[in-house]
Amino acid sequence: MRTALVYHEEMTAARLLWDDPECEIERPERLTAAVERLQQGGLEQRCLQLAAREASEAELGLVHSPEYVSLMRGTQALSTEELQALSGQYDAVYFHPSTFHCARLAAGAALQLVDAVLTGTAHNGLALVRPPGHHSQRAAANGFCVFNNVAIAARYAQKRHGVHRILIVDWDVHHGQGIQYIFEDDPSVLYFSWHRYEHGRFWPYLRESDADAVGLGPGRGFTVNLPWNQVGMGNADYMAAFLHVLLPVAFEALTRRLGIPRGRCRPLPSASPTSRSCCKCWPAAGSVLCWSALESIQSVRAAQAPHWTSLWQQGSTPTLSLSTCSPERRPSPVSPGGPKCKAAEAQTSAVLSSLLDRLHLCATPPVRTAIALTAPAAAMVLPPDILRQEESAPREETQAWARLHEALTQDTAFTALGKVLHLLNGILDGQVSSGIATTPAAASTLEVVLRQGLSHGAQRVFCVALGQLDRPPDLDNDGRTLWLNIRGKEAAALSTLHVSVPLSGTTGGFLSCILALVLPLAYGFQPDLVLVALGPAHGLQDPQAALLAALLRGPAGGRVLVLVEQESTCQLVGVLARVLHGDPPPSLGPFSVASPDDVQALVHLRGQLEAKWEMLQVAAPSGVP
Repeated sequence: MRTALVYHEEMTAARLLWDDPECEIERPERLTAAVERLQQGGLEQRCLQLAAREASEAELGLVHSPEYVSLMRGTQALSTEELQALSGQYDAVYFHPSTFHCARLAAGAALQLVDAVLTGTAHNGLALVRPPGHHSQRAAANGFCVFNNVAIAARYAQKRHGVHRILIVDWDVHHGQGIQYIFEDDPSVLYFSWHRYEHGRFWPYLRESDADAVGLGPGRGFTVNLPWNQVGMGNADYMAAFLHVLLPVAFEALTRRLGIPRGRCRPLPSASPTSRSCCKCWPAAGSVLCWSALESIQSVRAAQAPHWTSLWQQGSTPTLSLSTCSPERRPSPVSPGGPKCKAAEAQTSAVLSSLLDRLHLCATPPVRTAIALTAPAAAMVLPPDILRQEESAPREETQAWARLHEALTQDTAFTALGKVLHLLNGILDGQVSSGIATTPAAASTLEVVLRQGLSHGAQRVFCVALGQLDRPPDLDNDGRTLWLNIRGKEAAALSTLHVSVPLSGTTGGFLSCILALVLPLAYGFQPDLVLVALGPAHGLQDPQAALLAALLRGPAGGRVLVLVEQESTCQLVGVLARVLHGDPPPSLGPFSVASPDDVQALVHLRGQLEAKWEMLQVAAPSGVP
């Protein structure tokens, strides 16, 4: 199953026909430049390419009023003077005789992508569209936007495909107030936006773009605004927002039924920002956290805590770390087409160009996912492009490693070790992206794999061990290995790089552990390789193991090797293979609140570790109601 790319060159037809400094940046080159970069990076040809279709007027009517659709249809016959006069009735918009056709193609591209993904034609996809849509409202164009493409796509997914819950993540320099207005009282659509705000001094200058705008009526809590009040946010700031706002809320929304009361949690206690030194051993996702970003994250968590239990279960007393941004400024208002906005667009373009250059240089491994089994599993149903590996490492190499542990000299364990080493070498050599291997000797095999990874070129290895698996006592303390045990009832930071956390028996506790501890450590450590070992009595349910493996693909660029005790079921191995291959993990089931013991364990560990791990220094509510 492939990634779909939906586009149509006729979306470049509309252009500005008169002088308007505010609107001149909305030009056809915004779209063609994106297409050209995908082509130059070799990405376009790797996608399933689909030509956009026009959305019907009935489909536009899922969001927009009939009168507004009729008004837009009429622009096709207007003169330049009439188009300019109509444009003047709206904020930061211009019309062209081709606008109606382009806007229908833009909305139709989003609908075509919805169809492709929800019918299984594509696994995921990207629609390159123009004009944009997230500022457009039911009966008004706004901010270069004519029809609200994403809102129409959401309603279409609900009506055509029976989708019950939708998450919209709006990543743009501006707040998408159009989407917010359309869904602000609707709990079936969770809307998240992070955007430049600058205390209301950045366009669209709306009070409802701030963190305390959480929705209306039954939709309260389903509008989540994260306003950036300072420019220059880096990777660490966005990762902190992902881990401490977006993902907790999204997972809680996914795992609970609509309509369950959510008002049981206390608001986040207020805390003034404090400066304190931070001893940091590793870069946090490429940069350090910004004081202003932490302030914004604390504000949105405070506003949303009464609606989402996951936001007060992650532990840690409210605190903000050392500011690394320039002193906060409160600039004069900035409009969409002003010089500061153009400079921001230029900076964004440079960042995207650099990212695409790196994507182009990093070749896709020939094999996306491979499995190495100790015994045939004919009943296991897998996608055809998952490789069932039968090869082994050279016998001499396997024998050299097997001498470290008597358990590995046994026939079955020795055979399994050879397959694991061959799979590991393939991952580290760039021939395989990720893999799963079974073994009858999980503890011994894990130690060998860890040592082989470090000697074979991996600079940093993050090892997540579940069940009866201990860290090798003679492992070097050279900062290259982060070892995390998830098991039993013990919560301890034995060192900065050796952590043990209990395995929660609740959905909320498990998610809080992953989002508030495991992922911040992983992204802060930036490993070259992630090892996940499911040893004896690991205690994970299949959906939990699948979610853990899927989320750990990100920190190491997909290089994940999962070791599974041989006695585990074929079903577990199959679901792990599918999620590493890109399939969504199965549902965790109904949401259940973390126990007080789970929360206290996270509070304790975060308190011990946050001085060394900047990604753990985001303010979080303390205690439980």
